[in-house]
Amino acid sequence: MIEKGTVRNTDKTGIALKVDTAEAIASGAHADPFSVLGVHALEDGFLTRVFIPGAEAVSAVTLKGTPAGKLEAGAVPGLFEGRIDIKARQPLRFTASRASDLWTVDDPYSFGPVLGPMDDHLFAEGSHLRLFDRLGAHPIEHEGAQGVHFAVWAPNARRVSVVGDFNGWDGRRHVMRRRNDVGVWEIFAPGVGVGTAYKFEIIGAQGERLPLKADPFARQAEFRPATASIVAAKMDHEWGDKAHRDHWKNVDARRQPMSIYEVHPGSWRRHADGAFLSWDQLADELIPYCTEMGFTHIEFLPVSEHPYDPSWGYQTTGLYAPTARFGEPEGFARFVDGAHQVGIGVLLDWVPAHFPTDEHGLAHFDGTALYEHADPRQGFHPDWNTAIYNFGRREVSSYLVNNALFWAEAYHVDGLRVDAVASMLYLDYSRKGGEWVPNKDGGRENLEAVDFLRAMNKAVYASHPGIVTIAEESTSWPKVSAPVHEDGLGFGFKWNMGFMHDTLTYFSRDPVHRKFHHDEITFGLLYAFSENFVLPISHDEVVHGKGSLLTKMPGDEWQKFANLRAYYGFMWGYPGKKLLFMGQEFAQRGEWSEARQLDWDHLDDPRHHGMQDLVRDLNRLYAKLPALHARDCEPEGFEWLIADDSANSVFAWIRQAPGEKPVVVVTNLTPTVRTGYQLRLPESGVWLEVFNSDATIYGGSGKGNLGEVTTRLEDGQIVADLTLPPLATMMLTPG
Repeated sequence: MIEKGTVRNTDKTGIALKVDTAEAIASGAHADPFSVLGVHALEDGFLTRVFIPGAEAVSAVTLKGTPAGKLEAGAVPGLFEGRIDIKARQPLRFTASRASDLWTVDDPYSFGPVLGPMDDHLFAEGSHLRLFDRLGAHPIEHEGAQGVHFAVWAPNARRVSVVGDFNGWDGRRHVMRRRNDVGVWEIFAPGVGVGTAYKFEIIGAQGERLPLKADPFARQAEFRPATASIVAAKMDHEWGDKAHRDHWKNVDARRQPMSIYEVHPGSWRRHADGAFLSWDQLADELIPYCTEMGFTHIEFLPVSEHPYDPSWGYQTTGLYAPTARFGEPEGFARFVDGAHQVGIGVLLDWVPAHFPTDEHGLAHFDGTALYEHADPRQGFHPDWNTAIYNFGRREVSSYLVNNALFWAEAYHVDGLRVDAVASMLYLDYSRKGGEWVPNKDGGRENLEAVDFLRAMNKAVYASHPGIVTIAEESTSWPKVSAPVHEDGLGFGFKWNMGFMHDTLTYFSRDPVHRKFHHDEITFGLLYAFSENFVLPISHDEVVHGKGSLLTKMPGDEWQKFANLRAYYGFMWGYPGKKLLFMGQEFAQRGEWSEARQLDWDHLDDPRHHGMQDLVRDLNRLYAKLPALHARDCEPEGFEWLIADDSANSVFAWIRQAPGEKPVVVVTNLTPTVRTGYQLRLPESGVWLEVFNSDATIYGGSGKGNLGEVTTRLEDGQIVADLTLPPLATMMLTPG
């Protein structure tokens, strides 16, 4: 008769546990430790086993503190087992001792699974739209205990353990339960709390130990250069942005003013010692600045966790975690909420095109090409030395779709600007012949990426009315911003890269040569309404030797400023939503660098301050006058008045919207003042000069029309004689 609580070397049937099984547990090599460790029913009671390295004696108690029995040492050091005095199967807690040391251990193997068959089913078919609530690390109460549920997808792994501060980073301690049908591993770790650092220790299919992996679904991460994931607290922010979100749910974004301020949060401003501002500190400064400047949206370069500052966030290793550079995740939620409460939307640059190959990231996650293609002709990006997601794998597509949904739900972001879409759409992007694999039809189109982008857009727009998605797409791929049901990709907007290229090329020319390149301005109107366009003057235009916008402009100092003022007036009068990278609103001279803050001391110079005032006034005018924004994406909102005066480099057009006063935009792109310039106008009477980039308050020469012009009839047409300031753009509206 074996005395209860003192049984030695038994298995769940009462037979002595084999040494090789015990050794497999102790070495972390056992394929299913849940079948050995934890609580197991016998015919006449219950048995438990626990592995606690370093312990010399172990006793068991229930979670309510009731003693359940003393365990005996097993076949290998650290393994303890024995019959226990409990009436029903339940989780246990162990008291372990060694010499004078005493500590408690909550047993993860006495808890049942958290995930269920429905999770398996939805995950397997790629239709689970709440993966971010099921995978990753989540503080929960489970079977009467507080702890953290960990879950990760690694179908080709032989063994997966969660390791961290709570188990001495010992992969033998929390070997996870494999859900065989889907290759997801999970474990509930009682006693683990918020703020705990962790990673996954993965043994590959051939028994190889991989570098410790960060959690693909982690909601928080360590501050670089550390790379562990952090157990994040459940977001308990009380949102106060209902009015803002209700507004965007009930309007057509194409007919709303959208003037976007593109921001790299790590270099907009910094502390005197070079340290980053926190999200709360950014909120205190950036939100009022954008309000004063009249921007409607802030677009952040990627804010998800990334190891390398010079990547600007575009090589992310933590898609679900706001970077630790600016504080805890809830700080970002407070920023978004604060922006919303003053009517400013927040957009994020989002990078589903590729990911870096840092050893703690997604690359060869379970020892195989899991998230990426195995063939480098499909899975390696030559431009950035990164890996390309395997969009045709349901689990990978679902991971990315869920990430888009996560940012919209958890942080209330107003939209996603999807980076590098062109690189996703073409299998031969930046590749020579023989370096790419054709699709099933023999073509160069990445049909799997197309399906992914459509699925993402459908899911986001269906779940979050009022959100916008914007494609950075630089080719002529058709219907990028058309709905999926019309065979489009489903984006709300597309960056107009042609506008950016052609207009900056034109404006960089000496004015004496511009008459020979008139079509660089007029050509864009041939396709201006083929998509819902955003006009992007982004960070990409002021880095890598390209100079700043100011230094792109020709001429002496006065002409450089005049050209840039004229360009901004031209752009704000042109059909399309507006985007301007930080620092360009005050004509920063130097190229942007992520390593330092903007050159705010430029504002001590009246010329730079005048540029800032000009952008502010353009934003306010653009929002105030519906003719400038309500038909940004529709051809009836634009009409040429003068498109063929190449000799004088003069352009003029009407911006209009039903039931609203029209706006006439006139731009003279030579340094010559033109007096008595006859212009046809759509209405008779007095027209007010509501904007003049040559105004002295902006640093101009003050030439113009003294605030208004009066029309007359000539040959049956309504005309007016204008004074056109040098290198300037004007806007006129009926008085």
